[in-house]
Formats: sequence, structure tokens, C-alpha cells
Amino acid sequence: MPTTLAYELKSLMVTTLNLDGVRPEDIPDDEPLIGSARLRLDSIDALELVLILEKEFDLKIGSSEESRQALASINALAAYIRARQSAG
Repeated sequence: MPTTLAYELKSLMVTTLNLDGVRPEDIPDDEPLIGSARLRLDSIDALELVLILEKEFDLKIGSSEESRQALASINALAAYIRARQSAG
């Protein structure tokens, strides 16, 4: 089983957002997370995801623009987390 940050984020999303019928490996790394036909995530899901990410990775996503950029895709989210962890 993969242990990369991307896989960890996908697993966290599936569990936190109760994505029935979706497995972590079903989520493409470059697909938009919000508004995707596959995931069907909305703004409430985005808020819930931001809250759990802040808790799990001990970071603060400051603005709605920052969260939009961070939640653009799994790759974008992983890069955002790595940048914050290396800066802290």
C-alpha cells in the first residue's frame, strides 16, 4: 500500500468526507477536487476538508483564495502542505 503524502491525503478525504464508493486510488492526482463530477464535493465539503487538514497537518489556511489554490487538486494540496511544513 502506498504511503505517499498524496495517498494519505486521498485516504483522509475518503474517510473524513464519507465518500461512499470512492477509494483513495480512484482519485486522480491532478483532477480538481471541488466541482469534480467524480467526487461531487461542494463548498461545505471544502470547509470540512480545510478544518481536518489544519488539524492533521498543524497548519493554518488563511483565506478563501488560499484554500481555493490549496484544494485545486491532490498534487496542489500536497505541494501546499510540503511548503508549509518546510517553512515552519
